[in-house]
Amino acid sequence: MSEIWAYIEQDKGEPKKISLEMATLAKRLADQSGATAAAVIIGPGARAAAEKVGAYGVTKAYAKEDAKYGEYVITPQAHLLANLIREKKPSLVLVGSTASGRDIAARTAARLKLGILANVVDVGLEGGKARVVAPAFGGNIEVSAALVNQETEIITVRPNAVMPVKAAGQVQIEDVSTDVGAESLLAKITERVSQETGKIPIEEAQFIVSGGRGVGGPESFQMLYDLANALGGAVGASRAAVDAGWIAYPHQVGQTGKTVKPVVYIACGISGAIQHKVGMQTSDVIVAINKNADAPIFQFADFGVVGDLFQIVPKLTEEVKKRKK
Repeated sequence: MSEIWAYIEQDKGEPKKISLEMATLAKRLADQSGATAAAVIIGPGARAAAEKVGAYGVTKAYAKEDAKYGEYVITPQAHLLANLIREKKPSLVLVGSTASGRDIAARTAARLKLGILANVVDVGLEGGKARVVAPAFGGNIEVSAALVNQETEIITVRPNAVMPVKAAGQVQIEDVSTDVGAESLLAKITERVSQETGKIPIEEAQFIVSGGRGVGGPESFQMLYDLANALGGAVGASRAAVDAGWIAYPHQVGQTGKTVKPVVYIACGISGAIQHKVGMQTSDVIVAINKNADAPIFQFADFGVVGDLFQIVPKLTEEVKKRKK
């Protein structure tokens, strides 16, 4: 294998957690194959981000600092990545399976007429080619797959499938001279609106308190925030709660939401449908609070409490606060 690339998502020089995961995975696969682990970083802050991801094992970084890549949506980044792949011919390109990552990977693959392995949870090497594991049928089974007769393989990896690990070493930064033309500058960003989702993004939280249909309404989520704040964690939700408008979409955990891997996941009033399970089943400890003793979530929870969450959650919050004094 030649080079294994990690596509880095960053904001003003600060790599996102998913990008540190991709850098860690690129290093792991490079160590197995004797290849070079490299990063591709596009947009304002690219060089600063390159220095930071270098701490996670990549020894080379291709950086494109041009401001226009922060002013236009997706297409120029995808076209530049495609141009770089044509020029450098890496063996493998790893992209985080985020909203923008999936879009960039798909557009890049289409531009190069390449196949893509999407939404995988594990990547290994077999005979110098990537072999991946991905969930299918709502997470009920796992499928092993590989690409055939493809010089460069593009893979999107689910968040929290890999834990970021720091590695000693120096990163060599190469400024990218390749560029895209005006035909790639299709949709310009005219305004950025930030939505408050809590102090800690749920993808990065060590403690998550999630609410479902059993919470009953938006006002009842305040007690979940109280418990999450006492634990130093974040608030999540099932799709039912989000669809009902009780809490914003960035809090949604599950197949159509975020994939999380906290130390403790507390599910309050969540039945445990398979669509929710696939987003949180890798949590270290799962605690379920539900008044229905037959709720499916009790089948895979580590600890289950059958009872009224409106009585249990406030008492649990009081106990946490008491023990932290």
